[in-house]
Amino acid sequence: MTTRHLVDPALESFLEAPPLAITQETLPMAREMLKGIYAAVLGEGDPEVIVSECIVPGPAGAPDVRLYVYTPPGPKTARPALFHLHGGGFILGDAAMMTPLSQGRAKAFDCVVVSVDYRLAPETPYPGPVEDCYAGLKWVAEHAAELGIDPARIVVGGESAGGGLAAALCLLARERGGPAVAMQFLIYPMLDHRTATPADVHANPNAGEFAWTHGANRFGWSAMLGGIDPAGEVPATCSPARAASLADLPPTFIGVGALDLFVDEDIDYAARLGRDGVPIELHVYPGAFHAFDVVAGAPVAIQFQEDCARALNKAFGR
Repeated sequence: MTTRHLVDPALESFLEAPPLAITQETLPMAREMLKGIYAAVLGEGDPEVIVSECIVPGPAGAPDVRLYVYTPPGPKTARPALFHLHGGGFILGDAAMMTPLSQGRAKAFDCVVVSVDYRLAPETPYPGPVEDCYAGLKWVAEHAAELGIDPARIVVGGESAGGGLAAALCLLARERGGPAVAMQFLIYPMLDHRTATPADVHANPNAGEFAWTHGANRFGWSAMLGGIDPAGEVPATCSPARAASLADLPPTFIGVGALDLFVDEDIDYAARLGRDGVPIELHVYPGAFHAFDVVAGAPVAIQFQEDCARALNKAFGR
């Protein structure tokens, strides 16, 4: 069975290239391919936005963490910040590949964007990636004044695995009493290690055919879990869908396509946030698969970007 007939016609150009079957053997090729895709899609950045690198202390006993800081032109005042975690299924990508997007966001929202170069699985499974992100967030909050950031307006967000890490990071910050997060900005987040496995509680025959597939998801989660038994007690700061309670988390924005493998886990997470008293804005985009927004000119992608912009501006107090 195919779901191609459900795809928004404006997005069909993305489907010309078949998805890569990710295995341990093809992983190096997949990593290079993803960087190439982003280079082609994002193009050149905005040279007016200053890019700097900070090497900050990592988790106890672990390497230091590299942060990329994107500062828009103008006086270095107390701007809002987007603490950004890149996507890639926990196994692909890096912060640098997102530089044009980060520069664009910094300029468009007059905010400081900080992107974390967290370690990837399988070389570094849980808890390494989320602990890298926590170390980066803690450092940013502690050095907000010198970065020109208002510590009361730090949004934590990311796409796909980055969205999953953002959700996990907010759970970890709740556990540890800070840093404070103004909003979690979750773009088609990867939240539940059970998806696309026999233990999937939201099996959906119309989701996951394109872009990020069932097989890719199983490989990504297997790499992230490392030695953790997926049938056992998987920590919520690894697989956020396993959290017993979502109370006291920051206001949340979630955007996901109706054909995305993650659509049901994202809808369920949004519903649980609402039931636990967290302000939630959820958008499900018809005819859209995972990472559909790379087709920037499609009307559904434009609507998505407008919704994201409105949510960020609201979180930034504008």
